[in-house]
Amino acid sequence: MLKKVGLSDAIGTVLAHDVTKVVRGKYKGPLFRRGHVIQEEDISELLQIGKEHLYIMELEEGEVHEEEAALRIARAIAGPGLEIGEVQEGRINLKVQGFGLLKVNVALLREINSIGEISIATLHTNTVCQKGTVVVGEKVTPLIINEDKLKEVERLCRERGRVVEVIPIKRRNIGVVITGNEVFTGRVEDKFAGVIAGKVAALGSEVMHVAIVPDEIGMIAEALRVARDRKCEVIVICGGLAVDADDVTVAGVRNVGAEIISYGSPVMPGAMFLYALWDRIPVVGAQAAVIYNPATIFDLVLPRILAGEEISRADIVELGHGGLCLNCKQCSFPVCPFGK
Repeated sequence: MLKKVGLSDAIGTVLAHDVTKVVRGKYKGPLFRRGHVIQEEDISELLQIGKEHLYIMELEEGEVHEEEAALRIARAIAGPGLEIGEVQEGRINLKVQGFGLLKVNVALLREINSIGEISIATLHTNTVCQKGTVVVGEKVTPLIINEDKLKEVERLCRERGRVVEVIPIKRRNIGVVITGNEVFTGRVEDKFAGVIAGKVAALGSEVMHVAIVPDEIGMIAEALRVARDRKCEVIVICGGLAVDADDVTVAGVRNVGAEIISYGSPVMPGAMFLYALWDRIPVVGAQAAVIYNPATIFDLVLPRILAGEEISRADIVELGHGGLCLNCKQCSFPVCPFGK
């Protein structure tokens, strides 16, 4: 139970909550922390920030203070790859321990937030995160919460898994196969290799093998076999993914016996996206849009592949909601709605 007292009666009592001081444009933080014993000299400072009453705490059975509650929730929802920060003003942040991909159980998050008096905010699932990135902020709304609500959170997480975790994005050897008679003959300078190498390097992997082949099914298939033999763990195949008569890239992928998971996607740019599995090796099709657009479906899917996720057709379909790029004059991806 919280007891409200005037400042004159608060001297010598134990503060039940952090008292926040805000100086516009300069500072926002605790003036006094929970547990602070109010002294006579504190009164003037409290009055300056508009406080004339304070809460002192007298907990009854089944009641939990906001700080302990926040810590219990954090321990329940946090999965691998996350560290739990300190409680500040009743809030706890979860930070990433190392470079990886954030995964959020959105349905479970929604259910816990529906319990009432509990607030958990996350970044979007499948966000690529650097070490130290804050991906979750959580707290309870009141200073004191009924323990039954905390037990419900803990039960849900025991039964249905953690709400958030970070999967490491591993370094992988990448092979690139570029198709097109115009590039093979030298009539057109290749642009794919440099773009793909840059995107791969940004995710901690490296392009180890590049091949340029004409629009011939047999030669495309042979280039894929060479990439596999050279221990490429992911193969990116570029060009020839449209519906022109010369576009035979998909046929070349089928020729080696790969399973086409998705040819086409509800994402723009990226409508002619290809994703296949061949002897457990992901084969990812990169269409010409990769060269001209800062962000396409390739950028949405590649981090998940490098994190070891096996992409399904349903995963591709799900990207349709939020899959329309706004073509901003200055691209801010991934800090934008695309793919979210």
